[in-house]
Amino acid sequence: MSEDELDTEEGRSPYTLQQDDDETRHAFWADTVADQVEARVADQQSGSNSDSNSDPDEDAPEIVIKGGISPSGVPHLGNVNEILRGYFVAEVLRERGHEVRQVFTADDRDPLRKLPRTLCDLDGDLVDLGDVDAGALGRNLGHPYTDIPDPFGCCDSYGDHFSTIIQDSADAVDVPIEMVSTTELYADGTFDDVTRHALANRDRARDVLSEYQDKVDEEYIPFNPICEECGKITETVTGVTLEPEEGDLPTVDYRCTDMDAGDRTIDGCGHEGTATIREGKMPWRFEWPGQWGVLDVDFEPFGKDHAEGSWPSGDDVARNVLDIEPPVPMVYEWFTLDGEPFSSSEGNVILVSDVLELLEPEVLRYFFAKDPSRARDFSIERLDQLVDEFDRFEATYFGEVEEATEDEQDFADRVYPLVVEDPREERIRLPYTFAAVLGMTDDPDLREEIARREGHIPDDAPDWAVEQALARVERARNWARRTENEFDYELKRTEIPDHEFDAETEDALAELADFIEAGHDPEEIQGEIYETAKRNDVDIGEFFGAGYRLFFDEEQGPKLGPFLAKVDQEFVVARLRRER
Repeated sequence: MSEDELDTEEGRSPYTLQQDDDETRHAFWADTVADQVEARVADQQSGSNSDSNSDPDEDAPEIVIKGGISPSGVPHLGNVNEILRGYFVAEVLRERGHEVRQVFTADDRDPLRKLPRTLCDLDGDLVDLGDVDAGALGRNLGHPYTDIPDPFGCCDSYGDHFSTIIQDSADAVDVPIEMVSTTELYADGTFDDVTRHALANRDRARDVLSEYQDKVDEEYIPFNPICEECGKITETVTGVTLEPEEGDLPTVDYRCTDMDAGDRTIDGCGHEGTATIREGKMPWRFEWPGQWGVLDVDFEPFGKDHAEGSWPSGDDVARNVLDIEPPVPMVYEWFTLDGEPFSSSEGNVILVSDVLELLEPEVLRYFFAKDPSRARDFSIERLDQLVDEFDRFEATYFGEVEEATEDEQDFADRVYPLVVEDPREERIRLPYTFAAVLGMTDDPDLREEIARREGHIPDDAPDWAVEQALARVERARNWARRTENEFDYELKRTEIPDHEFDAETEDALAELADFIEAGHDPEEIQGEIYETAKRNDVDIGEFFGAGYRLFFDEEQGPKLGPFLAKVDQEFVVARLRRER
C-alpha cells in the first residue's frame, strides 16, 4: 500500500515526516511533528469551545504523547525508539509553553503465546530460560502477562517485571515517562465505556475490521474474556448482555476454546462461563485506538511494521466504530544492531544499561535525535564513529567547527540543548579511541598525565570537566573488552618488558621510531614496519613480535601500525628506542 493510498477521506497517512507540502521547514523533525500536534489540539479546542463561552487560553489542555509495547522477549535498545522519539516532541511542545504528559503503555493483558528463549533480570543481565523458573511461564501459556508469576521472583508478575525494565531504561536516559498498565485500565474501569461502546456497535466493528482481517466472520465479537476456570484468554464469545441489572457491569458469555499461537495451538479447557467487561480484553486492533480515547492521546510514534496494517485499521476503528479522533501519527524506521535485526531468540540484542556502560547518555540521545525516517545501524564494533560524530555535533554547537555546513550548524543549534541538559562550553571530550588507549592502563593518575601531555586537557580546565573527560576512559575500555578490538590489551607503560633483540632488530626499531616521530598516518606506519624489517634483513613476523613484546609483553597483538598511530607519539617513540 502506498502513502497516497493510506490517505483516506477522513484518515491520514502516518508518514508524517515524508509528506511534501507547504508546511514550515524545520532543522529538527520534532518541530515538524509539534506543529501538527498543535494544529490537532487547536482543532479540537475550537470544536469544543464552539458550544461554550469558555476562554480557549484558560482551557489549554494537557498534551498527551504515547508509546507502547507488549511484554515479550527482552526489552532492548530498539524498544527505546518510541520513548526517545516521543520525548523530543514532548520537549519541543514544552518549550512552546504546553503542559505535556508522556505515557508508555504496557499491553500486559495480552496472552503469553510462546516461551521466550532469553530473559533479562532487573540488573540488565541476559539469562537463558533454563536459568530461571521456566515453569512459571510454561504452565501459563495463554494467560495474561500480569497473571503469570515473575520467573525471577522479584516482581508481582512477569508483566510487571518487563515494565520495570522499560521504566528503568527511560530513567537511564532521563526521559520522564509514566508507565500505564493496560491490565489496570480494565481493572479500574477506565476502559468500561469504550469496551461497552465497541460491544454495542459490534456489527459495525465487524464490518470495519473485516476490511483488514480475513478471519472476521459473522460470529465475531470484539472482546476476549479470561476463562474463570483455567485463566486463559479465549476468543469465543457466545453472547453479550449490555443492560444488566442496575449497578452491574455488561457481561459476555463465552466458551474456552483453543488459541492459535503462530506454529502451535494453545488448548482451551472447554469451560463455558460469563465474564464482565473488566474480566478480559478487547482485541488489539480495538484496544489500541481505545487507548487513544481513554488516555486522550495527541501523538504516537510507531515502527513501520504498523504503518500499513495496524495504523489504517486503528484509524478506521477509532473514527467509525469508537467515535475517537486518532492522534497525530509518525512512522519511524527500524534500526539494526551491527547490521542485523534485533532478535532476542538469536541473541542479537543490547540493553540500554549495556549501552550506557560504553558511551554517555547524551550520545545515545543524539543517536535518536537524528531523522527517524531513515534506517540506521547501531554498530557496537564501530561505536567510536558514533561518538566522534556526537563530538563534532557538540563542537559545532559551540562554534568550534569552521567547516560546518549550514545544515549542520542549524541542526546543532536547535537540537544540542535538547540532547545535553546543561550545555557548558568548558566541557572536555577525549577522542574515543584515545580514551580507549588510556584505558589500556589502570593508573588513573597516569591517564590524566598522558591526556594533559597530549593537549587534551588544558591546564586551566575546571575539575568537573576533567572528571567528565576521564569518565569516558572507562566507557571506552568497556567497549574494547566487549568487542575484543585492538585496545583490548594491557599496555605496559610504567616499565619496559623484559626483551632480548639482536642488533638488526634494534636498528630496525630505531628507524621505525624516527619514521613515527616525523609524523605519518596509520597505514603509512603499517607499511613502514614491513619496509624497515626488509631493509634490516629482519624476519617480518619476528619484527612484529618485537613490537608486541615492547608494548604488551605478548607475542601477538592488534594491527600494529594503526595502533601505534593512536597512542601518544612521545611514548611510542621512546618505547621503540627502549628509553622508557
